[in-house]
Amino acid sequence: MGLALSVAGCTSDAEPVAEPPQGMSEQELNLWVSATMRRMSLEDKVSQLFVTYIYGQSADAVDPKNQEAFKEDTPAKVVEHYRPGGIIYFNNDVRDNIDNPKQIAAFSNGLQRAALRTGVRIPLFIATDQEQGLVTRIGPPATAFPGNMAVCASRNADDAKTAARITGNELRAMGVNVDFAPDADVNSNPANPVIGVRSFSSDPALTAQFVTAQVEGYQRSWNVLQTVSATAKHFPGHGDTSEDSHSTLPKIERTKEEWSRIEAVPFRAAAQAGIDAIMTAHIRVPKIDPSGEPSTLSRAIVTGLLRDDLGYKGLIITDSLEMEGVRKMHPDSEIPVLALEAGVDQLLMPKDLPGAIRSVLAAVQSGRLTEARIEQSVKRVLEAKFRRGIVIRPLVDEDDVLETVGAPDHLADAARITDRTVTVLRNEGNLLPFRAPPANVLVAGASTVAVPALAASLQSRGSRATSKPTGTTPSDAVIADAVSAANQSDAVIVLTSGMSTNAAQQKLVQSLVATNKPVVAVAVRNPYDAAYVDRAPAWLATYSSSTGSMESTAKVLLGEVAPVGKLPVSIPASNDPNTERYPLGHGLTW
Repeated sequence: MGLALSVAGCTSDAEPVAEPPQGMSEQELNLWVSATMRRMSLEDKVSQLFVTYIYGQSADAVDPKNQEAFKEDTPAKVVEHYRPGGIIYFNNDVRDNIDNPKQIAAFSNGLQRAALRTGVRIPLFIATDQEQGLVTRIGPPATAFPGNMAVCASRNADDAKTAARITGNELRAMGVNVDFAPDADVNSNPANPVIGVRSFSSDPALTAQFVTAQVEGYQRSWNVLQTVSATAKHFPGHGDTSEDSHSTLPKIERTKEEWSRIEAVPFRAAAQAGIDAIMTAHIRVPKIDPSGEPSTLSRAIVTGLLRDDLGYKGLIITDSLEMEGVRKMHPDSEIPVLALEAGVDQLLMPKDLPGAIRSVLAAVQSGRLTEARIEQSVKRVLEAKFRRGIVIRPLVDEDDVLETVGAPDHLADAARITDRTVTVLRNEGNLLPFRAPPANVLVAGASTVAVPALAASLQSRGSRATSKPTGTTPSDAVIADAVSAANQSDAVIVLTSGMSTNAAQQKLVQSLVATNKPVVAVAVRNPYDAAYVDRAPAWLATYSSSTGSMESTAKVLLGEVAPVGKLPVSIPASNDPNTERYPLGHGLTW
């Protein structure tokens, strides 16, 4: 049947929720949820509250890591045995689930068939972190965008919506129906080591505008089967930390009034836009919850702030329960129970899935948790699966996936969007745009991806471009080699990444500037780098080291496109964090 998504205020005026797909009524949704829950055992219900990792790239491929973690050989057997509510895909050295679009589609179908073979016959959430930019799990040929802060630099919320629509469309074609995006954190702390360019902005209202646009892009389409569940993260807001919750338990010194004015704004907007899910953060907010518990385990935050204050009715999922931020105060067996007591619905990546399931079952059997409390969350899980069309059509067409993923119109949209992200912060003596491609240009700097990519883009435009990746901490010998190459060049472009806290990169830029060659510095990650070497005649910010961002940078350098990017954050002076070197909204053009 043809399925379409409409939006209506089903829970409250402040929070629209997706209606059932066209052809299916609210009554049919309720009947399916009720009938499904009646045939579920307590074990089935508890299992739906977990989203787990698996090992391998095929549902039926044997991987010894699955046996070690789950006492089952294949991903399909893990699904059949534990009947989880969802699976998450990764592409790292530890868990490499991703090869290419057709493989992902086949893998997703294999996992869904395994879920449908179980007695409960409930299809899976299949999730990944496709924020774009810095956090991108599925690379080319999938369409790449430069990430949140970059897109926000355009000040074009329609670009954010288009990027989310294309990303969601391509994910769904591969059988991925949940994206753990967008990041709704307000990056108010320039020293933030884990959010940075993953955030849209340091301005709460601007962040909220772009979060809303992405929720609409991910979740609203004429065809629900081309959409994914969006997930705003990391509640109550990870933007004002100077520590990484992957390795420790950060603390945010916000009062509730401050939180309401800053961190709450994008999450409130996401709830009002009808977002399917919100993810918790493993951070402490002692002025809101004096217990010191991480937010994920805090009833004062999960229920008090998110449910009661913001009125959010949708699905609440934890950030990974493998992260040290949530494991600092409690054993792994206790964490799932505490999260459910706090008001969470789904538990992402427990360190020990079998043990976590046993812990929750034991808490129900002891009376610590009631079965009614479990059913409350199970109902939200089932409703979200039904509304997103996963129940109606859990499988995807493996033969058609490449017609969607990396489609020419998607790539063209991505290039146009990326062209609008480049921000010119400084242009002393009108150095830019170059009136002609420099005959000999050195491209040096931190990124092993961006340096050769920008050199190739300039080479294709007629320059003889020398590529010298120097690494993020160049030695004196590496710096001397770059300086020697600069002396033989007509112009120098140096890329920085995290230079604000890196003396070696600062020395590299200063040494290149000292050659008296025309030097253009480009911050390809956090724009805060631009405050640290003011003597560079020109400074650009791309917020991204992707090949697409480097192509757009070449266009700006040579005047093919006029820069329109404006800073989504303010950049403090390097010697005084209370003084602005470049204010929010700053951006030059020609």
